Amino acid sequence: MTGRLAAFAGSTPNIGTSLTAIGTAYRIAATTGLRVGYLCLNLKSAKTHLYLGVDKPEVTLEGVRPELRARTLTGEKLRQYAFRSPKLGGLHVLFGNMAREQAEYYEPEDMNQLLAAARDAYDLTIADVSAYWDNAATICAMREADDKFLVTTDRLSHFQEDVHRWTGQVGSMFGIVPEQFDLVLLHGNERMSGGYRMREIRKETGCIAFTEMKLVESVHLQLDSGRLDEWLNEQERNAASFDPVADTLLHRMNWTERLQKTERPWLRRLMLHRRTRK
Repeated sequence: MTGRLAAFAGSTPNIGTSLTAIGTAYRIAATTGLRVGYLCLNLKSAKTHLYLGVDKPEVTLEGVRPELRARTLTGEKLRQYAFRSPKLGGLHVLFGNMAREQAEYYEPEDMNQLLAAARDAYDLTIADVSAYWDNAATICAMREADDKFLVTTDRLSHFQEDVHRWTGQVGSMFGIVPEQFDLVLLHGNERMSGGYRMREIRKETGCIAFTEMKLVESVHLQLDSGRLDEWLNEQERNAASFDPVADTLLHRMNWTERLQKTERPWLRRLMLHRRTRK
């Protein structure tokens, strides 16, 4: 059986989409023992390597591009190319495109080859794509994804114009409609004055399913210093902040059976308790 694919897009750039995607991937890998892969598909603004303190990645997306063009990339090869760290547990990370001038050269067939290899390599793949829909990575990942997440905030400028112009208009050209997305509303420590509520954002965007997540302020310092993996690993509450999104995927993947085998009974009780409240 092929693995599951979940794609994360932002309603607009620089609001925390990549953080949400990689935090969710880490949380699922850490709590279940699943083989989880994270693909950075931001073709023009890849920064995952910086968040993890890797200044010069050995392998990035453009490094596997020749195999994508030759249609020779396999799941086994992808696992070999992915970055791993003890602090990331079972999470595998493929860093994004560093040669920004080549962003326009990625073809849909290249992306489909990568996504197929990822399904073969992992139980779950998290694809982190751009907020812009003018590239093969965003469109192909969203078309192929079993689960589509749209990340936004309560600011009108973050969810109105770009959602209509990109997700709505361009997405509909490829059979992707707002109703297919799980809306993820990010909150900071303090509610912004004039911020909109979930029911208003859902009405504006057209999304039906939704969840809300509060970002811990200290995480932004870790991104700037390249210590996101340390932050996720050092305290349970840090990684647990991604549970609202991780729980959604875990529930859909029939995760209860896997959690029954965990060596951490407290985690099993916590997750089962959350399921009874859904």
